[in-house]
Amino acid sequence: MNLQNNEAGRRAVYKMADVACKCHGVSGSCSLKTCWLQLAEFRKVGDQLKEKYDSAAAMRITRKGKLELVNSRFNQPTPEDLVYVDPSPDYCLRNETTGSLGTQGRLCNKTSEGMDGCELMCCGRGYDQFKSVQVERCHCKFHWCCYVKCKKCTEIVDQYVCK
Repeated sequence: MNLQNNEAGRRAVYKMADVACKCHGVSGSCSLKTCWLQLAEFRKVGDQLKEKYDSAAAMRITRKGKLELVNSRFNQPTPEDLVYVDPSPDYCLRNETTGSLGTQGRLCNKTSEGMDGCELMCCGRGYDQFKSVQVERCHCKFHWCCYVKCKKCTEIVDQYVCK
């Protein structure tokens, strides 16, 4: 499994690499051109591998130590596909053996569509809203010589926690 996934990772990096060139010569003439293979941005490779992870093929190990598909209705994975033997743990729920604390009671961002957003983080269980008082230093002024004096500002903010 690791050999398959390592090869898929190498292929993803190579496939996304691009040829970059630089010209050398007098006054910008291109009398000599040097080209090289330049790696893609880390984020782009990561996004590509995340897509492959989301569609990874479930495998099992045979008695002979070979990998075979759990569901034979699917196509055999290509060298560019990721595979797995054990399913990923459910990080939504508390699990002592994996060390996952779950997401119940965690603060989430109602307006975000990212990982910190309530829809994703709360795993479809919904979220509760509550108001909290935040006290921050504000209207700070520097006094000559050597100290800063601030006022305390209070603000009531909406916060959201996963059910």
